[in-house]
Amino acid sequence: MRLHFIAIGGSAMHNLALALHQKGYTITGSDDMIYEPSRSRLKKEGLLPGEYGWFKEKISEEIDAVILGMHAREDNPELERAQQLGVSIYSYPEFLYEQSKEKTRVVIGGSHGKTTITSMILHVLNYHHKNVDYMVGAQLEGFDTMVHLTKENDFIVLEGDEYLSSAIDRRPKFHIYKPNIALLSGIAWDHINVFPTLDEYLEQFKIFIDSIVKGGILVYNEEDKHLKKLVEESNNTIRKHPYSTPEYHVENEQTLLHTSEGDMPVSIFGEHNLQNLAGAKWICQHMGIDEEDFYEAIASFKGASKRLEKIAETKGTVVYKDFAHSPSKVMATTRAVKQQYPDRHVIACLELHTYSSLNSEFLLQYKSSLDTADEAVVFFSPEAVENKKLDPISKEQILESFSRKDLTVYTNPVDFKEFLKEQNYDNKVLLLMSSGNYGGLDFEEIKNWIS
Repeated sequence: MRLHFIAIGGSAMHNLALALHQKGYTITGSDDMIYEPSRSRLKKEGLLPGEYGWFKEKISEEIDAVILGMHAREDNPELERAQQLGVSIYSYPEFLYEQSKEKTRVVIGGSHGKTTITSMILHVLNYHHKNVDYMVGAQLEGFDTMVHLTKENDFIVLEGDEYLSSAIDRRPKFHIYKPNIALLSGIAWDHINVFPTLDEYLEQFKIFIDSIVKGGILVYNEEDKHLKKLVEESNNTIRKHPYSTPEYHVENEQTLLHTSEGDMPVSIFGEHNLQNLAGAKWICQHMGIDEEDFYEAIASFKGASKRLEKIAETKGTVVYKDFAHSPSKVMATTRAVKQQYPDRHVIACLELHTYSSLNSEFLLQYKSSLDTADEAVVFFSPEAVENKKLDPISKEQILESFSRKDLTVYTNPVDFKEFLKEQNYDNKVLLLMSSGNYGGLDFEEIKNWIS
């Protein structure tokens, strides 16, 4: 089968291209720019386009299907050519569904925690040598690609994103998968450029719950009031399994999970991560892993990339990087770090980087989200606000929105970098929360600053 990827350099897209190439498909692709690590990984397999740009001559009737990435616009010349020729066009979630029609589909959804939960499940299954197909949005230790597709595996585990599928398919990705087993971690309003009201956002999760195959299973976080209400109101004939935060305590900067076999140390920490663990345990049990075997495996789970990832440590200092950007995740992550390190000075730095976080109205959702940190810093780029065609934001608006008088606000990446560089890091924890890089911060440099 010959497949052409429009926007092959995307995180999920390049992983899917590599997986299908390994499966024996003939793969070509295009993109207007490809960054690392996608570039090196595609080049290694001979899939890197010879030059950047869109070339309609790459599309012919000999191609069996085109896979369209979210990065490609509706007027993309290769897409238009495929439409003219009548070539089959799929978004990547559509193609994943086509590849998994005969499998048991396990879909992990929710506004936050889905990458971590999916990663936990895959870690446990891999530990016990249980082979499954999968798609997850972060690089995991011990896995070459983050999409794996076979003919023989019975299960496929999919991270179910609620964002749109492509420029010509405006359905949220997780509406497409039709899970046999599903998990929802919680709901916190996000993607306001697509879902401008909370009710519209909630509706997407209602549709997802109704899309679960009849007789299927939904595992859900009963501590989330929005989610609990939606699940209880659903008339879908599915089995519903609630979960909540397991019992634990923190001792000498170590989280200990309370189990039937006694206290068990785990590398992850914070209530939100332990909720994730509880949900992952339920899913693994539905996939044939008993509780005892789950705990044995999860003890060695160190986390997914950029999800409370420890990037540096000395005797007196620890540095974490986290993908947190939504208000609820920022609050949960900051609280988790302070709870884990109660006797250290916690510096929490947040970059406002997404469309939602740079919206002046949505900013009010961040009230008190950084309160548990001993010191709090917010960075944003006025250029990013302008590029997203949003109303300008002032430092005063940031201070008012976060409702913290001693908050420090930076808009210049050089000034922010100097702030980090000049810190006395003795007995401190630095928490860097962003889906970006603070205007070009080299995270490797931080190791030199704290030593």
